[in-house]
Amino acid sequence: MTFVFSNPNIVVATTADIPVLITLLNSAYRGEESKQGWTHESDLIAGDVRITEDILADVMSRPDSVLLKYIDEEQKIIGCVNLQKHESRIYLGMFSVSPKLQGGGIGKKLLIASEEYAQYLSCTSIYMHVVSLRSELIDWYKRHGYVETGETKPFTEDGITGKHMQPLEFMVLEKTLVS
Repeated sequence: MTFVFSNPNIVVATTADIPVLITLLNSAYRGEESKQGWTHESDLIAGDVRITEDILADVMSRPDSVLLKYIDEEQKIIGCVNLQKHESRIYLGMFSVSPKLQGGGIGKKLLIASEEYAQYLSCTSIYMHVVSLRSELIDWYKRHGYVETGETKPFTEDGITGKHMQPLEFMVLEKTLVS
């Protein structure tokens, strides 16, 4: 890819980054460390695994998928987001910031980079699936231009990524991009 992001801290991740990305993703969503941030799911899903190396490698190898990483001054990965092109839209997933650094603007910068990339690919919108019980996170996305589509998706257990402590579903949020 020849696209260059406006923020020099954001670059495309490679498979060499997978071990560090796994640690970031799992710590941001699951387990005790995740509770240091405000975006965790550890009160909804038991366990420490959000994603495995095999699953992440598969996602990164898909032809219309890219994983962006946010690196600090020491080249340490402290944030990431996966973008997958589906026709004229981009699916945004695996959006994570190190729990200790959440609330410092890194997430906003990753959202901006996601929009830049989507527009580079001539996409008209970005959509995502958010656990419907995560009202504080949904409100954050709404403040950044995302709206509820009214669509929901099942969130089924897969035997790998944690036991649900209650029935869960995803709501679909979407943001229309202006070109």
